[in-house]
Amino acid sequence: MPESPSPDAFLAVSSHCPHCSALLAGLSELVKRGVIGRLEVVNVEVRPDVARELGVRSVPWLRLGPFTLTGARSPAELELWAERATQPEAMADAFHDLIKQGDLAQVLAILGDRPERLSALLPIVANPEASLNVRLGAGVVFETLAGSDALIALIPALCGLARHADARIRADACYYLGLARHPSARGGLVACLDDPEAEVREIAAEGLESLGT
Repeated sequence: MPESPSPDAFLAVSSHCPHCSALLAGLSELVKRGVIGRLEVVNVEVRPDVARELGVRSVPWLRLGPFTLTGARSPAELELWAERATQPEAMADAFHDLIKQGDLAQVLAILGDRPERLSALLPIVANPEASLNVRLGAGVVFETLAGSDALIALIPALCGLARHADARIRADACYYLGLARHPSARGGLVACLDDPEAEVREIAAEGLESLGT
């Protein structure tokens, strides 16, 4: 299914929130410009049932497309996240930021709705400059989706990364190929059994064991 041309937004506010008015004004401007398709606002002091249903613990609380954002946000930040909600190539940046913030739960929730978005983690896997925390967070996501159709669909791309110049990337790619638990990952893993790095060879061998070969 193609992405919507503009995301919808749901904003939870309260009467005494010092940041809610500014956030509402920023979102309203994005609606006028067509960056956001629809804006729904609820006052949780009047409708505490909505807050309970959505798990709102503080305001402002914003659902913008697939993303949940809390606290004050500048107009530029709001526009950035609105763009990330509709541009597949920008989802990688969104996942990077969410993982960096430690919000793996939100990444997994987004993938639960649209598993094919798992491909947005590949730029993190392929980036030798990615921080250790972000790479580890991405690894947790892949582990959670082990054996899934979404991960199996990435086998060709992961086989390509298993030939990367950086040994860390080759090692990660081999690990994720093993997690795919699919016969089509075998070729990429076998090719790494002769890797110059011992760690890559070991992970490739373990991946083949997980495939039963």
